[in-house]
Amino acid sequence: MLYIYEFEVCQSEKYLVAVPFDFEGATQGKDEKEVVEMAADWLRLEIEHRLMNNQEIPEGTFGNSPQIGGHILIVAIEASLDTIDAVQAYKAADMLKVSRGRVSQMISAGLLKGFRKGRDAFITVDSIDARLKDSPKAGRPKQTLKNL
Repeated sequence: MLYIYEFEVCQSEKYLVAVPFDFEGATQGKDEKEVVEMAADWLRLEIEHRLMNNQEIPEGTFGNSPQIGGHILIVAIEASLDTIDAVQAYKAADMLKVSRGRVSQMISAGLLKGFRKGRDAFITVDSIDARLKDSPKAGRPKQTLKNL
């Protein structure tokens, strides 16, 4: 689905800052090209997050006037559950070298990000990569003097 929103772009001390009219938050870039790229990326991540978590996506408002002395930027992105870089839960288990049950536990504990599409569970590749990068070693942590 195509999502279109307006941002206000204004100059801060070092960066251009893009503030959306219909969401909380902001992003920034060092020049006009980068702030446009960052705004599109920010909007895509925000929409995908809301889709994964079944949260409301606000209707875009148009014809907004600058509120903080900037100019208006219109950003359009294509987003759906299909645009999220994700794999099915069984494949995530293989990638992480854990059981499918452990993948479910990791989602519940907030260690992995996932969503359901129909009957299938999907895990984001970004959360798998982060877990692989910071994965704890097997076994119990060693006791140190600080922990005693």
